[in-house]
Amino acid sequence: QVQLVESGGGLVQAGGSLRLSCAVSGRTLSSVAVGWFRQAPGKEREFVAVLSWSGDITYYADSVKGRFTISRDNAKITVYLQMNSLKAEDTAVYYCAADVRGSYIPNKSIYDYSYWGQGTQVTVSS
Repeated sequence: QVQLVESGGGLVQAGGSLRLSCAVSGRTLSSVAVGWFRQAPGKEREFVAVLSWSGDITYYADSVKGRFTISRDNAKITVYLQMNSLKAEDTAVYYCAADVRGSYIPNKSIYDYSYWGQGTQVTVSS
């Protein structure tokens, strides 16, 4: 069983930064791919970023590329999402999720992830 707990959300002005954390338990980060997804009101949950279990492959949604960075701290068993140059359209509940299937190439579909955190709200004021 894998458990994930997000933190770090909040209210920030447009152009500002936030760093989200995803604390993982039940597995080491070298055995799971961890992705970040978000869901805005009235919209479907969408892919934001993912880091492979190997730690050397990252993918980003086009909408966040160049602004967001996913990383991890193996000792703290935590995955981070550094979000810079935030825009009003980044407002959403952000979720981290774990894919435990061991695929070398990380996946971007919500259906590939078996374990999810409870989410953390990010609100960007314009």
